[in-house]
Amino acid sequence: MTDGAVQAAPWQKAVIDRVAQQTPAIKSFFFRLRTPFTHVAGQHVDVRLTAPDGYTAMRSYSIASPTNDTGVLELAIERLSDGEVSPFFHDVAAVGDEIELRGPLGGHFLWPGQAAEPILLIGAGSGLVPLMAMIRQRREMAQTVPTALLLSARSARDVLFSDELQAIELDDPAFVLTLAITREAPRRATDFARRIDSAVVREVIGRLPRTPAHVFVCGSNGFVNIATDGALRAGLDAAAIKTERYGG
Repeated sequence: MTDGAVQAAPWQKAVIDRVAQQTPAIKSFFFRLRTPFTHVAGQHVDVRLTAPDGYTAMRSYSIASPTNDTGVLELAIERLSDGEVSPFFHDVAAVGDEIELRGPLGGHFLWPGQAAEPILLIGAGSGLVPLMAMIRQRREMAQTVPTALLLSARSARDVLFSDELQAIELDDPAFVLTLAITREAPRRATDFARRIDSAVVREVIGRLPRTPAHVFVCGSNGFVNIATDGALRAGLDAAAIKTERYGG
């Protein structure tokens, strides 16, 4: 992730404790931290890989974990064909490996604490990760602020954290889940068989009790541009919209 202020944080080595295949293109890596830290939903960490010849590659990944202090950090990493770091995690990294990381970082794209007014989250692919951390923090804090998640995916198989999201929707009447499925017919009547645009955003806003006071958009550069434009055309205030973009 690239938007958001970077704060000073020391590098540390973390051990891969567990790996879980989430979708065909995304795996969750659970890192056991040598020095645990507390984060806020929406923050990220830098990950640094060093080759035997000394060459280093670094990427930023949003934290998926809720804000508890277990010492285990979840990063959900999407394999990007032109990426330099994500293929290493998908093809090489294994349980027991030590990885350098630092964090938590970022002070812009953050869950708004004790929010009272509705919140709209818009994401695609692994862009769900910081939004999922927000949803999990909201659950962890037993918050009831009306929250809607509008998530774009190619197919049902590509919906990250699908089972967890649908379970939250069933359990929490203040949480609205809407999927925009782009390459197959959606399985739920409340979802869309199209890409996110202003009409889709407008309809999801209508599923909240009031216009959202906070809007968080996360995904690839192109997606963020399209989704943000859709939110503005739907009448949302530009000052309420915060964005985060990912790379490889």
